[in-house]
Amino acid sequence: MSLIWARLLIGIVIVVLSYYRVRNYQTVAIILLTVGLLTDVFDGIIARRLQVSTQKLRRMDSTVDQLFFSAVAVATYIQCPDFFKTHALKLGLLLGLEALTYIVSFLKFKKEIATHSIGAKIWTLSIFATLIQVMVQCRAPIWFEVCFWTGLLTRLEIIVIILTLKKWTNDVPTFYQAWKLRHNQEIKRHKLFNG
Repeated sequence: MSLIWARLLIGIVIVVLSYYRVRNYQTVAIILLTVGLLTDVFDGIIARRLQVSTQKLRRMDSTVDQLFFSAVAVATYIQCPDFFKTHALKLGLLLGLEALTYIVSFLKFKKEIATHSIGAKIWTLSIFATLIQVMVQCRAPIWFEVCFWTGLLTRLEIIVIILTLKKWTNDVPTFYQAWKLRHNQEIKRHKLFNG
């Protein structure tokens, strides 16, 4: 749980450093962003190893992920507002779809999502790469396109996963596994990433 809270703190620190435009901000922010991503990777692995991975913990992890990347996006906006203005329509569409995943989950299950799907993990990596390039160059022509389309497809998959499931379930790797769960079949989960 401490890694989850550390990630939230890192996000806040990045915003503060950006706001005050500290020297060597880019280098420090990239290091902190990388550490934040690593806490995201290892918190679940460690929790499963210690056998303390609960639904509550997985839900908190998803919420803190949202807050962390939102904080880094705010920090990046402070440094490079033109990038966000240029891509406002696509960013708005991604934010709208992300919100829709939560709305659908709350309407169906009265809980936020915590699917931790494979697609969501891939999207996280594309967000990471995009943010680093924007931090360095205030643009990301290729990575942003990858991030946008990956985000679009994975948000739609998560909505389909939620609509497919009969009951709220965390750690559903793909739509196929959601379909199997709907039909009361066992699914395979990778012990490191969503076991």
